Amino acid sequence: MAATATVNPQQWRAAREALAAATDRFARLVESVDRPQTMVTAHWSVADTVVHLVSVAWWYATKLDPQHPPLPIPGLDARLPTVTVDTIEGVNDLVLAHLTERDPAPLLAQFRADVAKILSIAADRDPDELLPWFGDARAPLAGLFGHLVNELLVHGWDIARATGRPWEMPGREAVLFFEVFLVGVVRAGYGRLLDNDEPPRERPITVEFRSAYCADVTLVLHRGLVSIAAPGARPDVRVRFDPAALNLMLFGRVGRVRTALTGGVSIRGRRPWLLFPFLRVLRTPS
Repeated sequence: MAATATVNPQQWRAAREALAAATDRFARLVESVDRPQTMVTAHWSVADTVVHLVSVAWWYATKLDPQHPPLPIPGLDARLPTVTVDTIEGVNDLVLAHLTERDPAPLLAQFRADVAKILSIAADRDPDELLPWFGDARAPLAGLFGHLVNELLVHGWDIARATGRPWEMPGREAVLFFEVFLVGVVRAGYGRLLDNDEPPRERPITVEFRSAYCADVTLVLHRGLVSIAAPGARPDVRVRFDPAALNLMLFGRVGRVRTALTGGVSIRGRRPWLLFPFLRVLRTPS
């Protein structure tokens, strides 16, 4: 369990409501697609994308219910603690190779059932409960909801763009990835997840994040480690962001220049150029 509460009741309720709403929107989007073999990224079709989402919800269901059938993937549990954001693609390939169903109907049925189980089990649990995640990181229970919501929003964006469907990424849902997942993992300890070859910097880089959808958060990178900055820390960089725009940028769907030019992210401060070495450490798969 977490030592102190960091997820308030409003955030916890928002995370549960967002997962239910995004699941419903995503399922209806997939059901509207006539050709599930349509490619939506360089390597994944609509059907592959649904399998990926199924695997995430399935894995989370096993975390909350020890009696839930495990993912039928030999060696997966042993591999997960060593994963970094740069090697997670190999885990995705392993999952897609073993989960061979590509008919969206049974996949969506399983996905909905696992999400329903997650919502039911989690309703009476502490949102700050810490659970093991990739790379020996720990994430608060509410953070897992924020992560899964973001998976739905970003992959829904992929499918919608490739098939010409409309897709909504509400800020109140998109912000959960930053506010309750990313910040929660940084606070709880991210293990090996962010391991990289970036030379540690002796001088700290302090970055303040602001959005209309969440409280201000200031993070600091010092000697290769990202943490929550001490109260009153003077930021080198001030980032104001729209949550959906930030997430699409972090996950490589929209370039940084385009995101900045369209106002999705604005960068200010004494040393704005330091955001780039900061993001080479605090990064996501793309």
